[in-house]
Amino acid sequence: MFSKIRQSIAAREAFEIVEPDLEQVERDISVESVASVEAITTINQYLQAGGGKRLRPALLLLCNRLFGPSTDCARHLAAVVEMIHTATLVHDDVIDVAKTRRGRPSTNVVWGNHISVLAGDWLYMQAFQLALRQRNFHILDVLISLTQMMVEGELLQFERLHCMDITEADYMELVDRKTASLFSACASLGAIAAGANDAVEAKLGDFAWNLGMAFQLVDDILDFTSTEKILGKPAGNDLREGKVTLPVIYTLPEASAAERRALEVVVSEGNYEQVPFMHILQILERHGAIERAYDRAHTFTEKSRRIIASFPDSPAQRSLQAIVELVTDRSS
Repeated sequence: MFSKIRQSIAAREAFEIVEPDLEQVERDISVESVASVEAITTINQYLQAGGGKRLRPALLLLCNRLFGPSTDCARHLAAVVEMIHTATLVHDDVIDVAKTRRGRPSTNVVWGNHISVLAGDWLYMQAFQLALRQRNFHILDVLISLTQMMVEGELLQFERLHCMDITEADYMELVDRKTASLFSACASLGAIAAGANDAVEAKLGDFAWNLGMAFQLVDDILDFTSTEKILGKPAGNDLREGKVTLPVIYTLPEASAAERRALEVVVSEGNYEQVPFMHILQILERHGAIERAYDRAHTFTEKSRRIIASFPDSPAQRSLQAIVELVTDRSS
């Protein structure tokens, strides 16, 4: 309990200097989510009310604040990246046949697949509409490249579902495309909005890419070690959906025939009816896979830590340092 309280306090302090900006971002998202078709507006309001960490817009704003006060451009772009992120979640839930998101029924459960896909498409385009108002080709180039990367990542993941011979390199490629690329784009956009030069933009992009890699690795570990109440979705959901993540990849080469078969049953059948979830967790822990995955995540956070430490001391720089520590220490 003390650890969770400490995390909550640390997170609040890390985001404190951009809190007014994040409030403006929420207002922008609310305004930009209104469509001429009532169903889309309703879905967008449902999605925004579902909350979320708002880590990506905060990352963009803090990178922007490294160079001075937050700019209007940065606040608008923070809304853009959160809208893009939300659109990807809507599409992911349809593809994964997910039942819950952030502790509530997912949009595909409430409105069905067809309407959810279209709502996600609309949100993508509205995000680009907002970005286009900045009249900056560099911003559009970053966002278009990002969107292509994430779509390619989703396709690769779909091709590899239920596949037990996924390598660590395969897994890292997916994390790069689906998560780290968005983190990197957020930092780049924050730098662009501040008028930073290409070298600084690239440096911040590298910082955030490593942060995003660590974030996703920890997310995949927590899928096994956390609870449904904390996660907002059932524990062990990735394996149930046929996604072989790093703890399983580390386990398989050393697993006995019976252990491998247990993992294969869950992946192929999509449930824990024959093999209880706790049995799977015990297999992973027996082979030290959870600890190894955390060690791998820490290699990325260490790179992030070194990069951000090279920037001049400031409230924004210290907040970004705090976020690096929070990523691997978080429980949700």
